[in-house]
Amino acid sequence: MRKQVNAFTALVLLLSSLALPAQQDNDATAILEAARVNPLGNKIALSARLRNEAGTTPFRIVVDGAVRYEFDNPQQALILELDEKESRLSEQKGGKTSPVRPARFDEAVRGTGLSYEDLSLKFLYWKWPKIIGEETVRTRRTWKIEVQAPRGTSQYGVARLWIDKESGALLRVEGYNMQGRMVRRFEVVSAQKLDGQWMLKNMRIETLDPETGKTKSRTYLDVLGKISEEPPVPAAN
Repeated sequence: MRKQVNAFTALVLLLSSLALPAQQDNDATAILEAARVNPLGNKIALSARLRNEAGTTPFRIVVDGAVRYEFDNPQQALILELDEKESRLSEQKGGKTSPVRPARFDEAVRGTGLSYEDLSLKFLYWKWPKIIGEETVRTRRTWKIEVQAPRGTSQYGVARLWIDKESGALLRVEGYNMQGRMVRRFEVVSAQKLDGQWMLKNMRIETLDPETGKTKSRTYLDVLGKISEEPPVPAAN
């Protein structure tokens, strides 16, 4: 059976009602598999925006077997595909679709605090994950998992992930540089129920100064609501 993207990973972050099977307890690899793949795969189109001190960038999130982040002015679509073995991030621009190469991974998406590597979710596939604890994040019990970046492939050395023990949802991510200092942090601030399913309402993305630990910039991702598939009703004459 074709598996669909788990919608509560990083940017889409749609909460599933999927409970982690008991045999996944204390198995970091299996927990990551549940975090990136959800057999329910509900289709949905959402209106969203990225906002920071520089301004607001509206866009659309479309989940339909892959996740599409669609921007205007100029037109650009970033397409994220996840399966059991890898993630693939492609860019559709000017009528052409091409993979986003690792050389661009540290570039900012649309001038925000979000990089192309962050959007690709490669850290969910890094090998040899290990559980380093259990913590509560906004009242939710989570596994705290550490993953090591393959040498020479990432702007990060280590990532730490907080994954909801009940749903498999990714609630927080911290990225650390090669010297072990935090440089990026993502955290789900709030959720909402749209069309009968729980999904992201607001997420905070912070870029930190590795020398001081202070926040250099904050970007917020807001999901504003579902985009109706029905055509507009013509105005009465």
